[in-house]
Amino acid sequence: MSNSTIAYIKVSIAMSIIGSFVVVNKFILEQIPIFLASELRLLIASLILLPMFYRKERRLPTLYKKDVFVLLIQSFVGIFLFSICLLYGLQYTSAVESGIVLSCTPAVMGVIAYVFLKEKLGFAKISGILLTILGTVSINVFGIIATNSISFSSLFGNFLILCAVIGDAIFFSFGKLLSKAWSPLAISTALSIVGAILFLPLAIHDALSVDLSEISITIWLLVFYTAIVVTILAVILMNQGLKVIPASVASVFTALTPITTILLSSLVLKEDIYWYHILGMGFVVLGIIVLTRTKEKPVGMNVVKTDEAK
Repeated sequence: MSNSTIAYIKVSIAMSIIGSFVVVNKFILEQIPIFLASELRLLIASLILLPMFYRKERRLPTLYKKDVFVLLIQSFVGIFLFSICLLYGLQYTSAVESGIVLSCTPAVMGVIAYVFLKEKLGFAKISGILLTILGTVSINVFGIIATNSISFSSLFGNFLILCAVIGDAIFFSFGKLLSKAWSPLAISTALSIVGAILFLPLAIHDALSVDLSEISITIWLLVFYTAIVVTILAVILMNQGLKVIPASVASVFTALTPITTILLSSLVLKEDIYWYHILGMGFVVLGIIVLTRTKEKPVGMNVVKTDEAK
């Protein structure tokens, strides 16, 4: 197989794994509070990544001021705030709707790239962004019409998920600003450690009200799954793929994240999928296709996702 084919497979697997993160957390949050769950995931990931990093690279790359700034932004917005918004959002809305809103990430990335990175937005990109916005809005508007009632809880949950999407998009977009000296493993290790530090005070507060001995083996296994499979394996696969294929091509595969989330939500959580979910998903997928039709030079993206997932 060619390097490109292998890269496509790696990115596909990574995106599918990230899609499972939403569903898995629905179960974890039944027994473990949000901040403690995030701390456990990042702490376990850090304890695994540190020996891996030391064995392979020995020391961190040269720390330039710009790299420190970017890593801090990624840690705070893309890990800390992303996790809070996503996990709190899941308490108010369904995993199905969460998955659809999360699929708007490429469109939000386009807006952020235009505002902060001064990248140009052509007709195709603007059309794609508008289609994804239409998809997100249709879920909420048609949902209200179909049920003939307004669920403020669901609307608030979807709003929090959208905030998580913005954090996710900032994470990916700002990753382009890191110097090439930073390997995927180095970035993943650094961000996991910083993320664990950020969550520590809040996690300690959560831990005081939880009897860890009462947490079931199944939930502990799911916590280790989020740390090892989602935070480490998916991240490594993603970054290996992004070093070979252009970011514009890789963004197509983000559609696998909400599709995985929706399928698992239906199969595992037994959540219902309504016609307005399919309509909204259709607009979003169409928007992603339109967005990625614009031709760009193959530029690798040196980014890492430690939550989705974040």
